[in-house]
Amino acid sequence: MARLMLLDTASLYFRAFYGVPDTIRRSDGTPVNAVRGLLDMIARLTTEYGATHLVACWDNDWRPQWRVDLIPSYKSHRVAEIVADGPDLEVVPDPLEAQIPLIRRVLGLAGIAVVGVDGYEADDVAGTYTSHATMPTDVVTGDRDLFQLVDDDRGVRVIYTARGMKNLEMVTDVVVVGKYHVLPQQYADFATLRGDASDGLPGVAGIGEKTASSLLGRYGSLQALLEAAQDPDGGVSATVGAKLAAAAEYLKVAPAVVRVARDLTVPALEEVHAELAPITGEARRELEGLASEWNLGGSVKRLLEAFDAQR
Repeated sequence: MARLMLLDTASLYFRAFYGVPDTIRRSDGTPVNAVRGLLDMIARLTTEYGATHLVACWDNDWRPQWRVDLIPSYKSHRVAEIVADGPDLEVVPDPLEAQIPLIRRVLGLAGIAVVGVDGYEADDVAGTYTSHATMPTDVVTGDRDLFQLVDDDRGVRVIYTARGMKNLEMVTDVVVVGKYHVLPQQYADFATLRGDASDGLPGVAGIGEKTASSLLGRYGSLQALLEAAQDPDGGVSATVGAKLAAAAEYLKVAPAVVRVARDLTVPALEEVHAELAPITGEARRELEGLASEWNLGGSVKRLLEAFDAQR
């Protein structure tokens, strides 16, 4: 059965960079740990989850200006802070920056479609492909924001990598409801109300997870909640109403920032040759040459074997 896999690529190569020892280097000392780690992830994920089509969604802009214009704090801490768990850091360390051209080259030789859209994040590319997918779809990410894409009825799942490749979590409707007490389609509104420090979203002061999920459980959506808060008979308590009123300017703009785009212009899967196939001919020979030249041997071998299984 056909199955599409969408990679939040930067999320994965950051995780590879911090998870694979930086002692893995080319003979001249250039680190290749992110490249090797990413290739191993792709080989394992496509095999384990039965992907037949693959798109590496790319951050053409990891912090789009239009989102910053709406909420200036959006991802601002990631620009300045080095955080303990590495993968949350978006300013690319030099040893990782040096590997990105090789990552792009290897993905190209492997025939893996790489798709980005100027002014948008990989999340938005994934959201658009997910919304138009005609086959079951797995979104691979360490970012909770993409839980809003989960849809059991359409076969859309998130393979959540935040706890590492040894502890992958398959996120479905039931998982989202179990963790947050909201439906996936309510998750963006939930994150807007609660806030998300990892994205620099302040949320509504005084409204935490429990209150946010309770309000959405009662009113269904943020828009319906705000309308009820304006209605004397809407049932919104004076305390909650005051908190919403104090955050009115934030609540006007936050939904557009938090919701991933679903309507970008992206190439069709057929156009970017997203269907997986064995790597053959000159591309295979060049990839094997890179494996030797750049000390990528085992990882390239595992990727070739995974794609050979697509025969």
